[in-house]
Formats: sequence, C-alpha cells, structure tokens
Amino acid sequence: MRRILGYVVSPIHHISFFLVLCFFHPLQWIAIKFFGYKAHKKVVDVMNFFLVGTYYILGLRITFTGNQKLPLEQPIIFVVNHQSMYDVPALIWFLRKYHAKFISKVELTKNIPSISFNLNHGGGANIDRKDARQSITEILKLGQRMKDNNWSAVIFPEGTRSKDGVLKDFQVGGVATLLKKVPDALIVPIAINNSWKVVKNGTLWLMPGYHLKFTVFDPIDKKHKSVETLVAEARENIADNLI
Repeated sequence: MRRILGYVVSPIHHISFFLVLCFFHPLQWIAIKFFGYKAHKKVVDVMNFFLVGTYYILGLRITFTGNQKLPLEQPIIFVVNHQSMYDVPALIWFLRKYHAKFISKVELTKNIPSISFNLNHGGGANIDRKDARQSITEILKLGQRMKDNNWSAVIFPEGTRSKDGVLKDFQVGGVATLLKKVPDALIVPIAINNSWKVVKNGTLWLMPGYHLKFTVFDPIDKKHKSVETLVAEARENIADNLI
C-alpha cells in the first residue's frame, strides 16, 4: 500500500520541490547582489522552510529535538549521520539560528537551481573528493569563516549516505581540520532516523508516511581528548539512538 501511494504522491512532491528551487533562485541572486549575506541567508532559510513543507506531500512527519540549550555565541561542529538528500533542508531550517554551513561535493555547485547558487555563495566548503589538498584548503577556509563570523558547520563524517540506515565508520579528517581553525568549537552529534526509508526504492518513486526524527545531543566534553576520541563518542551517541 505504501509503495502504491508513493506512485501517486511522488510526482506531486518532485514538481513542488523543483518549483520551490526555481522560485527562490532569482531571489537569492537579488539578495546577495543588492543586500548582502544577511538577506541571502534569510532567503535561503525561507526556501528550506518551503522545501521541508513539500515533505508533507509525502505524508512524512518531522521532529527535531534537543537543541534548546546550545549557545548562539560559540561556533558548533554538528557531527551528523547521513541517510538521504532529505536530511539537508531540514537541517538548514532547524539549525538556521546557528548559521550552519555544509561541506558539500563540488559536483553539486553546478546546474542545480538554487542549490548550486547557495553552495557557491552561502559560505560553506565545496570539496573535490579526488583532490585531498583542495579539500583540506576548502575546509580550512570554512573554519576561518566560522571563527570570524561565529558560524557553525554540519559535517557528515561517514563520507556518503547510508542507503540502508546502517551507520558507517566515521572519518576524523574533516572535524580535525575544522578544529585547527576553531579549537573552541563545540562538538554536537545529531542522529537522523528514517530518512533512508523514503528513498530505499530510489529517488524517483519515494516511500511516503515515515516519521523523520532528528535528535540533537548535548555537546561532547572535549577536555583532554583527542579528535579521534571525540569523533568516536559522537558516533557512539548516534549509534545508540538509531532505530
């Protein structure tokens, strides 16, 4: 029954999602061209509000819990498991007050309405995974922007999406590189549940009716701990929360 319903609502969702991207693309250009970063960020925030709104066409429910106590005056590195493309708009919207920037594949910076524009102008890091030096340089630049502007970052240390929801090994390099520039940044894990189920049959015919859960943990105590230990603790927190 869920699969049959997916055949009905998936085209409506895809069209709505694409129309939101197309509508906000020129608005982003106007905002950054004439009004600067703050205006551009507001446009991106509103765009992701509407993108998340298209989830409800699929009958998805979304809960985002646990971030009420995080400080606004200190950079944060959000360490997050990655299950599908539906992770990102929700993270942007619900973490908007932290100015959370993403580390993204450079391939996404071209030919995608709104998304490519935001990646090129929003302040994140766009890395070429085939070029280690370029990747490190871009992440260091992001770290400097975090330090200068009190921004935060979202990092997916698995390196790629988990297609079956099973947590992969966490890579340490991205977190370690950011901490070189912002050693005072908090390390905050976020566990994502069930978004992989939406795309388990592919991104064309989606599976509706799931409950997407985003759980934000308390910051990890960094005192006298190596980066490897910090990342391992983040992974353990996330693993314990996964369904």
